[in-house]
Amino acid sequence: MEIKDMQAFYAIVEEGNISHAAIRLNIAQPALSRQMKRLEDSLGVKLFERGSRRIRLTDAGLLLYSRVKHILGMVDGTVRELVDIGSGVAGTVKLGTITSSGSMLIPELVADFTKEYPLVTFQVWEGDGARVLELLDSHIVEIAITRTQVDNSSYESIILPDEPLVLAVPKSLGVGQEDEEYIHINDLKDKPLLVPLRWKSTFMAHCQKANFEPKILSVSDSQIQNMLWTQLGIGISLVPLSARSMMHSDNVVFKRIKEAEIYTHTVVSWLKNRTMSSSCQHFIKMFRQKYVK
Repeated sequence: MEIKDMQAFYAIVEEGNISHAAIRLNIAQPALSRQMKRLEDSLGVKLFERGSRRIRLTDAGLLLYSRVKHILGMVDGTVRELVDIGSGVAGTVKLGTITSSGSMLIPELVADFTKEYPLVTFQVWEGDGARVLELLDSHIVEIAITRTQVDNSSYESIILPDEPLVLAVPKSLGVGQEDEEYIHINDLKDKPLLVPLRWKSTFMAHCQKANFEPKILSVSDSQIQNMLWTQLGIGISLVPLSARSMMHSDNVVFKRIKEAEIYTHTVVSWLKNRTMSSSCQHFIKMFRQKYVK
């Protein structure tokens, strides 16, 4: 099986159908179909279940897909490392990040980094913590930014200090005194709440301890969406304290909950025993300089 077969198979699975994959690969659809038929014949297995408009993989296809992701990630990483060795600090920084950390930490860092290393480009994947670490394990990204504790035997990591979760409160909802830092958890009774999935159970436990069921309007891991809804006055969002830097609205105030201190922290991780591209090494170095006290 050649690399071009792996790339074609991977594109078909990622795109969901052969016609879209053919456009992505810039080849004719019949030629791509024939290529996959030759691959199945050479392997002696069926990779796709025919008869469905969207690609469905057989058990053999699922196994091949998991292996191909890893292999292509290694090939791409090796090529990138060789280019970096030959040309100095260039190439691409490939990041996987969750919204709540990446959107607050990365923009300012990238602005400084590109001034110092103008030849470097970026590819950024966004998802929940488990998905981001899966991309790291598959060598699709080199650096993962999550709020998930990682296994020290498999990853190198930088753990930033704990930060509290706070409530972003639309002034129109009239919760607490505008000039006070704290509100009581009972002030949230019957108020529409926007709660990230990862902190839902902890937050609900605090409310139940105060003898009320919270009115959770939305459960979402999209911090951007929650804050946009808050700016529109739809609900009160639970966010990390650093989210204040993203909220530019005179109609929103930030409050800590007096009876429910919840903390989180950001973890930046990369694989042990893998040569990191020089561009990513410099990115990690600048990250340390900027954020690690």
